[in-house]
Amino acid sequence: MTSVNDVLPTNRIVRRSAATTDMYDRAVKAALTGHTITGRSGKTVRLSDGSECVEFVSCSYLGLDDHPRLIQAARSAIDKYGIHFSSSRNSMQPVEIDELEELFGEIYPGMTSVVFNSVSSVHLGVLPLLGAGILKGYPVSGNGPLFIIDRTAHASMQCIRGVLEQTGPAIRFRSEEPDTLTAALAQARSQNRTPIVLVDGIGSMGGLIDVAGISEAVGEERGYLYIDDAHGTSISGPHGAGYAFEALGNRIPPQVLLVGSLSKAFGGSGGVILVHSPEDAEVLRREANPMVFGHSNMITHVVANAESARMHLDGTVATLQDQLWANVALFDECTTRNVVNAGAPSPIRGLAMETEEAAFESAVRLRAAGILCFPVFYPVVARGTGLLRFAISAKHTPVQIESIAHHLTTV
Repeated sequence: MTSVNDVLPTNRIVRRSAATTDMYDRAVKAALTGHTITGRSGKTVRLSDGSECVEFVSCSYLGLDDHPRLIQAARSAIDKYGIHFSSSRNSMQPVEIDELEELFGEIYPGMTSVVFNSVSSVHLGVLPLLGAGILKGYPVSGNGPLFIIDRTAHASMQCIRGVLEQTGPAIRFRSEEPDTLTAALAQARSQNRTPIVLVDGIGSMGGLIDVAGISEAVGEERGYLYIDDAHGTSISGPHGAGYAFEALGNRIPPQVLLVGSLSKAFGGSGGVILVHSPEDAEVLRREANPMVFGHSNMITHVVANAESARMHLDGTVATLQDQLWANVALFDECTTRNVVNAGAPSPIRGLAMETEEAAFESAVRLRAAGILCFPVFYPVVARGTGLLRFAISAKHTPVQIESIAHHLTTV
């Protein structure tokens, strides 16, 4: 006799894979995603088949990734160090990492930064130490933590639940439903556990998280809010400190740990964590798994990142922010359809589709018009649905913005 467990696998990874359709493979075969580019000029990319399209795929929201100052910085790094220095960061590192972390101290006054080679590495390095109570500036109850993960939080946090559960249980909540957070915090209180809430700042597929409201609620329970603001870094705030920093009143409260991406609007590559004490930063440099057992940041990336940080501080980024938000406003003004994030302070816009097939066909029509977006399906969005994501940049021209707005009326 066949049991329910034989039909529905309990392994979350197997279950997710079993529910995934072939739509992504179809999209790749139809040249809607999985593109190979051979060159670019502004927001126009040349594809391997020789065609050219305007892309709304890259998350370089300020266009810094090909800025002449960053390119020159990367070239100077090669002349100084070569392509790479193959060493874990805690055994040897270039002086520019120290300079970069000092610059982050100017962008985020009163905070201490630790730079990793990716945001995913930040999560893997910081969260286990936080849950274990090893970071003395963030003490944890003797009963340990309760990790409370937003269902919309990035997959790079969701996928390490098994690692987190070595220090305490992990549950999920819905950030758009405050009662679910209230219930989760009550569970932590009843178990005498320290709540550690994990959220994004700006959702990668749409939505903005009420980080200020969640921070207040978590602080009342003597817990911690860990914010992955990858898509919010650089796009707003003083000196490009980002969406979450600005939403929190241009400061980082004592109960908040803020993570930023250096690989999106920042224009370089890597991830950064902001903590309140130099002592905790030293613990991370000494004990965070990717620091000890992972490769160091690429030399060219480190030096380019430092130059980007200077551009954040010298006013260059503020000008690019103005250009970005002018383009976002133009997109919203010209778009008549009901668009995800319309009017929101996010560079991400999207068209939500009721079915995967509808998203696929719409992407086909945009591709025929020379426009590339990011079509996504389950497990990125809810099962059976689809989404077309558009990443708007300061480098898009008004003509390119108006063109996509026009074509969206036909899909």
